[in-house]
Amino acid sequence: MGFGQLSYDVAHLLAGTVLLLSFLLLYQRRISAVISTFAAQGAALALAVAWQGWAQGAPGLYVTALVAATAKAVLIPLALRALVRRFGLHRSVEPALGIGAGLIVGVGLVALAILVVLPATTGAGALAREDLAMALSVVLLGMLMMITRRQAISQVIGLLSLENGLVLAAAGVRGLPLVVELSTAALVLVLAGMAGFFAFHLRASFASLDLSLLHRHRGERAEAERP
Repeated sequence: MGFGQLSYDVAHLLAGTVLLLSFLLLYQRRISAVISTFAAQGAALALAVAWQGWAQGAPGLYVTALVAATAKAVLIPLALRALVRRFGLHRSVEPALGIGAGLIVGVGLVALAILVVLPATTGAGALAREDLAMALSVVLLGMLMMITRRQAISQVIGLLSLENGLVLAAAGVRGLPLVVELSTAALVLVLAGMAGFFAFHLRASFASLDLSLLHRHRGERAEAERP
């Protein structure tokens, strides 16, 4: 096995781990398990980006990997756990779509990503094409999690997982300017701040982080306003 093949295989292994953890996010039923899985995905993303930096000879990607490891594997999970403890949310997640059905839809989205990316990137290298397909799969699974989860924290984690896919895709592009990488990392921190703000105010207004209560409140209000 040559060095090039080893680099190729390790890059696929790390990107595949990020994708696998996206499926585990859809599978988890407890909030604490969802947060732990997201932290593991952040660590896997950091390793994948760092490996791309080494394989491409792009030191700027090491900065992105460090920020991803610090923010997504440590700081954001700690902040979310603090919210869980503060609001006493040690209970199961209630998805709008069943776990089994959600996983089946997820497999379909991965197939869709492959069908879209591979034919559209025929001029690119094999590693870039396949990594981009996996990155798009992570993005689509993050969107699916946002759609199928009712609690604000779970939806925020879906949004952050979606952003993990964007970072993974950007890391596979050679010559990506460092300013773009840092802007992406800054976006992660902004999203984390928005997540805490949103969760706090939703809890203060409705005594829960379950968004189904918000929809119920809107329905009751509409009925009360009818003549």
